[in-house]
Amino acid sequence: MDTLTQTAPNAARIYNYTLGGTHWTPVDKAAADSMFSLVPSTPKWVRMLRDFLQRAARQVWEDGLTRYVDFASGLPTDDHIHAVLPDSARIVYSDLEPATVEEAQMLVGHLPNVLYLQHDVREARKLLESDEVQEHLRGENRVAFGLSGITVFLSPEELRSLFHDLYDWAAPGSKLYVTYETKEPGRTTPRLEQFLDMFRQAGSPFRLYSLDECIEMSAPWRIPEGGLVTLSEFLGLPEDHITEEDHEGVGLEFYAAILEKPE
Repeated sequence: MDTLTQTAPNAARIYNYTLGGTHWTPVDKAAADSMFSLVPSTPKWVRMLRDFLQRAARQVWEDGLTRYVDFASGLPTDDHIHAVLPDSARIVYSDLEPATVEEAQMLVGHLPNVLYLQHDVREARKLLESDEVQEHLRGENRVAFGLSGITVFLSPEELRSLFHDLYDWAAPGSKLYVTYETKEPGRTTPRLEQFLDMFRQAGSPFRLYSLDECIEMSAPWRIPEGGLVTLSEFLGLPEDHITEEDHEGVGLEFYAAILEKPE
């Protein structure tokens, strides 16, 4: 594919390589392997994020939602939400990176129930109010929103604004499946600082929040009765699936939830 001849690393292709996919280039592999050397637990967490995406999509479908708007979607390969839902689901994917959108169109552009658009999650209302999205969703605003693996790339102000914008636009009964990447406040390591610096130099600061901050920034969406749970718990994995080494010396932990706008 022409898009695979690019010489700069691409976040979506790095993610695909991490998942064991085939949509990556040598430069993407080199960038990913560098990340793994600094935070060795990365592949395990990424695999869990993709498993969460599939499980959350199925769960909200079982709850009666048929419209999905997934933000910063990356490459919609055969393990993304359109592949685990019935063809009657209507799905809007989006991503900011032009090369990702171009390649995504090759993957799902032929599917009548899938729309993939270039868009910045920070301007979610513009996407939701666009004619293309309104037509694709057939005017329905009782939807399932997806924010999987995204919160680390947004500032607190951007997250608060995003959560409020989605809540204000959505009809009662809408849901938001989301993941949060956290660490214990004040803890760091030289390897983690190198990892974070890679993202800073690339112009995409990577922020690890505390659990309390994640809960506060989720307002006004209703958090499930059990609160935010670890990603491992959400997926029903064994208690020893995440080892002490996976916490990377800073209390690294991923949390997940399906938030709701009450009826």
